[in-house]
Amino acid sequence: MKTKIITNLWKYLSIIAAISFTIGGIASAEEAPPETPLWDAYVKTVAEEGEFEGDADALFAEAQALIEAEVDLDPAADAAFVSDVYPSTSGYGTFLVNNLWLLISAFLVFTMHLGFSTLESGLTQSKNTVNILFKNVFIIAAGLLTYYFFGFNTHYPGFEEGSAGIFKWGWMAGVAEGTQIANQTELYAGYTWWTDFIFQAMFAATAATIVSGAVAERIKLTSFMIYTVLLVGVLYPIVGSWHWGSGFLQGGGFLSGLFEDGFYDFAGSTVVHAFGGFAALACVIILGPRAGKYSKDGGIKPILGSNMPLATIGVFLLWLGWFGFNGGSVLNADANLVSFVFVTTALAAAGGAVGAIIISWLFLKKPDLSMALNGILAGLVGITAGADAMSIPAAILVGLIAGVIVVFSIVALDKLKIDDPVGAISVHGTCGLWGTWAVAIFGDVGASLVTQIVGSLLVAGAAFAFSAIVFTILKGTLGIRVGEETEAKGLDVEEHGAPAYCQSSTITAAPEPAVATVEA
Repeated sequence: MKTKIITNLWKYLSIIAAISFTIGGIASAEEAPPETPLWDAYVKTVAEEGEFEGDADALFAEAQALIEAEVDLDPAADAAFVSDVYPSTSGYGTFLVNNLWLLISAFLVFTMHLGFSTLESGLTQSKNTVNILFKNVFIIAAGLLTYYFFGFNTHYPGFEEGSAGIFKWGWMAGVAEGTQIANQTELYAGYTWWTDFIFQAMFAATAATIVSGAVAERIKLTSFMIYTVLLVGVLYPIVGSWHWGSGFLQGGGFLSGLFEDGFYDFAGSTVVHAFGGFAALACVIILGPRAGKYSKDGGIKPILGSNMPLATIGVFLLWLGWFGFNGGSVLNADANLVSFVFVTTALAAAGGAVGAIIISWLFLKKPDLSMALNGILAGLVGITAGADAMSIPAAILVGLIAGVIVVFSIVALDKLKIDDPVGAISVHGTCGLWGTWAVAIFGDVGASLVTQIVGSLLVAGAAFAFSAIVFTILKGTLGIRVGEETEAKGLDVEEHGAPAYCQSSTITAAPEPAVATVEA
């Protein structure tokens, strides 16, 4: 059935395109026929159904029937009808631009994984670089696969009407093919099912990447891989459905009364960043600090990063990717809103850098580059919850405060002997909470501070509790920490059998040049 419909679609679209080009060559612009009558018919048919539900094949068939019956489609009336029902989808052009922008955003978010890789490599010792890079490679691979098999359809639709707050477990690989073709989300036909999947999948792996940096330089690789699959494949989609799957954080199902006004987290200060940050906190507490980091008398030994230029590159790559992270979360190519989100995102990052630089210079008596870099990330995390809902001055202030918070948070965790080599807990966990609460303080969406605090703490608490349970089980079975000798020599050689950087080279002498013989 699907194959036949697609074949017919291509046939009719080809005919329409040929006719359009032919007429366009001999007629004036005012007399040109509608560019996409089949698309307009399809959107109108779907709109008349009231929801993007039902048999996609049947909907396409109805649209096809309109063309076959040579129904005269009035482009102006059709566009007006559709724009009333679904303002974001007035025609194929809008659909194309929305879809393209979301795919570009997915690409930008993907570059963030390169940023995390370089940042973590630069802020840790060179003897553990291969291990860090290997973990990041595994994270994105495992994240995409688990999100495909069951994460996406657990995340969305999440809590459905009548579910009593019990999440719906589903897997994308088992979805009917007809549904895959036409699923355009519940609110508007702004992009395809596949675009939605790849964009959201890039978010899914980020949580585990946050944990990767915090547990660097002493975690056993196999245990981390198992933990990553469980965190990304099981917990993240469930917790995400609480908010983005119309769960109780949006006033549905469990605790609906407390959250009847809705929890607001635009792009994931809590759902992604605080989630990952507090998952990392539980893991670090159970794992313990790196050998030699803290002395018995309470002293703190700095373990310097191996490559600050690489760390700086990583932060700038993350900043670049954040434009897709926040800008793509608009979920359409609305020029005004996307550009506004770009500005709030950029200025919050700048504010975070300035805040961290000033505070670290005043209290640490030096302009610390690592603090400045974490200040940028803190500002980005802080603005993520309300990038679309704050004024420009408010966005700068939110970023500035986040930059101040991250410095004090890093120092406080060190004093508590919680060893986080890259500052991930402070950047993502602490500043993720701050950014979510800031929506109620500075945002214009009517969010309640109580709702924002309770909602963010529930998400953070779930991530912390889950990670603590999984890590405790792994510690008692497979073990979670490498041996003292392995940690001292470095995980690269001991666990992977190869260093990241060659310490010596073999130089082969060039052969003697040939001497030409000239005969008299």
